[in-house]
Amino acid sequence: MPRIVIENLFNRKINSEASDRKVIELIHENNIDWMHACGKKGRCTSCKMIVLSGMENLNDPNERELFYRKQNRLRANERLSCQSILKKGELRIKVAEINKFPHVEYSE
Repeated sequence: MPRIVIENLFNRKINSEASDRKVIELIHENNIDWMHACGKKGRCTSCKMIVLSGMENLNDPNERELFYRKQNRLRANERLSCQSILKKGELRIKVAEINKFPHVEYSE
């Protein structure tokens, strides 16, 4: 069963019955506010996540993510949650400092 753990949201856990789902969809379906400015189309980096472990459980970076990596807007341990598909296993992530909402309480 695929699982997401958001460490700086007090280790919030999201379990999914289905694999091959976009990370941002799973997050939003579980009523968690997660920034996204371009409508989940990979046209910005506002939905980026810092991957702490489980990168191997995601699809390979697509051309949009590789474009942002070339521009140094995504690091090797960061992915766009709107372009990342959780295929299996556990994914441990955190919200990037620049993408935190002022109305949400975060842990560290």
